Amino acid sequence: MVLSAFPEIGDQVGELAQAAFHTLDEAQFARASRFGLAQPVKAGDVVFDVGDDDGDLILVESGELAVSRSGHPEDVFLRAGPRQFVGELNLLTGQTRILTARVIADGVVHRVPHEEFRRLMAQDAEVSDILLRSFLARRQLMVQHAGRDLEIIADDRNSNGLALRTFLERQALPYRWVPQGSPEGRAAAEAAGLSEADLPAAILPRETITHVEARTLSHRLGLTYRRTPEGVADLTIVGAGPAGLAAAVYGASEGLTTVLLDAVATGGQAAASSRIENYLGFPFGLSGGALAGRAVVQALKFGAHLASPCGVVSLRTEPDGTHVVSLVDGTEIPSRTVLVATGAAYRNLALERWSHYVGAGIYYAATELEARAVAGLPVTVVGGANSAGQAAIYLAQHADHVTLAVRGPSLAAEMSNYLVERIVSDPRITVRTSTQVTALSGAARLDGITLSGDGADEACVCSGLFCFIGATPATGWLDGVALDADGFLPTDVQLGDRWTGTGRGPLPFETSVPGVFAAGDVRLASMKRVAAAVGEGASAVRSVHQAISFRAAAEAAG
Repeated sequence: MVLSAFPEIGDQVGELAQAAFHTLDEAQFARASRFGLAQPVKAGDVVFDVGDDDGDLILVESGELAVSRSGHPEDVFLRAGPRQFVGELNLLTGQTRILTARVIADGVVHRVPHEEFRRLMAQDAEVSDILLRSFLARRQLMVQHAGRDLEIIADDRNSNGLALRTFLERQALPYRWVPQGSPEGRAAAEAAGLSEADLPAAILPRETITHVEARTLSHRLGLTYRRTPEGVADLTIVGAGPAGLAAAVYGASEGLTTVLLDAVATGGQAAASSRIENYLGFPFGLSGGALAGRAVVQALKFGAHLASPCGVVSLRTEPDGTHVVSLVDGTEIPSRTVLVATGAAYRNLALERWSHYVGAGIYYAATELEARAVAGLPVTVVGGANSAGQAAIYLAQHADHVTLAVRGPSLAAEMSNYLVERIVSDPRITVRTSTQVTALSGAARLDGITLSGDGADEACVCSGLFCFIGATPATGWLDGVALDADGFLPTDVQLGDRWTGTGRGPLPFETSVPGVFAAGDVRLASMKRVAAAVGEGASAVRSVHQAISFRAAAEAAG
C-alpha cells in the first residue's frame, strides 16, 4: 500500500504506518476469506462509495483497489493489493462509509458481510487483532489529516458549537473545523452558498446540513440506534460512562446481545477528566477520554451495538417481563434486562444568567477543547473533590492563572492527598477555602465573577468558570422504579420492602423492578470513583445472566 495522502509519513516504517497498512500472510488470508464471498471485479468498478451504509470487510485476493476520500483518483488514501484488506473503524461503529473504494486492476475480492465479519472478529484472535490495530491506525491517520469530507462551520465558544465539537472528538471522527465568523469561515460559507443565518452547518460530500446539532449529524453519519438482528436485546445499557462501558464489554464478550445508549457522548463525566492518575495499571495516568475511547473499541470489538447521542425518555415493563426502552425519536427497544448507568450531572450554581454563559465561559469539563478556549486567560474552578483538583492542575498548564474556590474549610475533606499536595505546591493555582461564587458578569461571554468569603465580596476577572460541585442523578426519565429522596437508585439490600419481584429476592445491583439494574454514580451510596464504576458495571453483568436464566426457567415451566 502507498501512503500518498500522507507525505510526512513517506517511507517511514513506524508502528502506526505498519499497523495501518498491513498485509496478511497466506494462512491468515485463507482463514479470513472463508467468512466472505468471492467476487470478480474489473477496473473502474466502485466497491463502495462515500455515504454507503454497508458494513462489509473487503479482502483483496488479486488485482488492486484504490481508496480515496473524495472518489477522485488523485486523492488516494491507500492502495490495496493481494492479501490486503479495505475497511476502517466504521465497520465496528456502524458509521456510513467516509471513503470510496474503486478497482484499478482486474481481480477477485472477498466481501465479508457484517454478521460474518463479527464472527471472524470473535473466532480468530490473531486476525482480529491485526484488523483492529489497522482500523484504529487508519482512523488515527484520517483524524490527523482530515480532508473536506466532513467540514463544520461553527463557533465552539457557545454551548451548541462546543457540544458539536465534543461529539466529534469523542467519536474520533475525521473532520475539519472552520471557525464561524473568521475570514476562513466566511469564505467556506460563501463557497457552500450559505448565509450567516444558516450556521452552524455541516458540509458532507452529498449534502449540507444547516443549523446542525450533534444529534442530527449523528443520524446522517449512521451512528444512531439501529435495531439488532435478534429483535429483542439481552441487555440494554442506558449511559456510556465507565459503568456502562464496562457492562457493555463484559456483556458482549460473554455472548449477550448488548445495546449501549448515551444521550450526549461516550465516556460520561470520566471523559471530562484531563488526567486520571489513580486508576489501576496506569502509573503515569491517562485522560478520561482515552480510557473511554479504549473501552468503546473493546465493546465494539466484542459486538456491542452502540448509539450516541441517543436520548432515552422512558422505560416500561410489559406483562411478560420484557422491558421497553423508548428513545427521543419514538423508537422502542425491547430488552430482557436493562442496566441504568446514567450517572449524575454536576449541579449548577443558582446565579443569574448562569444558563446564558454555559458553553460561553461556564464549563463542566476540563479537556483540551475547553483549555484551548481559555488559553492565557484567568479561570476559576469550583469544587473540592478529585474532579475539581484534576481540572485545576490541568488548566494551570494552559490558563494565565487558576483560582480553586472551595466552599468547605479544607481541601483534604473530599480530595485525594496526592492531588492536594500537588495543588498547594503549584504557584499557578490559588486555593480559596470557605469561598463561594455569588455573581457573574459579562456580555456575550463570561468575563468576571464575584467571590464571597470571610464576610467580604471580591470582583475577579474570570474568562472560564469550571463547575464541579455536587451531583444530581440522571433518573428523571424513570417511572415505576423506586428512587431515594435525592433521586438515586437503591439496589438489592437497600430496597427493603420496595422490592416488587416474587419468588426470589433481588440480585446484586438489581433495582425494585426485576430485570432492571443500576451501576455507577446513579446507584445509591456508590463510591464516586472511575474504578468503582467499572467494577460495578462488570459485576452487574453476572446478575444480568442470572436474571435471564430465571426468566427462561419460568417461561419453560409455563
